[in-house]
Amino acid sequence: MEGDFSTSTEKRKQRQQQQQEKPYRGIRMRKWGKWVAEIREPNKRSRIWLGSYTTPIAAARAYDTAVFYLRGPSARLNFPDLVFHEEDDDVRDMSAASIRKKATEVGARVDALQTSLHASSQSKPSSRASEPPDLNEYPNPENSDDDD
Repeated sequence: MEGDFSTSTEKRKQRQQQQQEKPYRGIRMRKWGKWVAEIREPNKRSRIWLGSYTTPIAAARAYDTAVFYLRGPSARLNFPDLVFHEEDDDVRDMSAASIRKKATEVGARVDALQTSLHASSQSKPSSRASEPPDLNEYPNPENSDDDD
């Protein structure tokens, strides 16, 4: 009986470690830090390469796009609220090349957004970070430096 308990504990630890390494479905991290996404074609042994990205969110969004076009609205998605629904009824009749193209477009767009957000958050001046914001004041869309 003790052996059963130790193996289940080990399996739980392995599962937790895998969840930390793979935060989303359909992606993995390369040794050098890039995130890649790919998906198997239904009823085939071949895979559709969805690209290499700097952020796991971009790779997951590319995967979501591809799995939606392959399996339709019943697909298990990482971000179910963010999938673009096309008006065509023939969503599932796309070729592997067109699915790859759509998925890499979405992934590249998200990757560019994520990296620009990350870069802008690091380039903020440190002097403003030290003073707390006034939460009762509405933000001014105009530049406050131009006030006379």
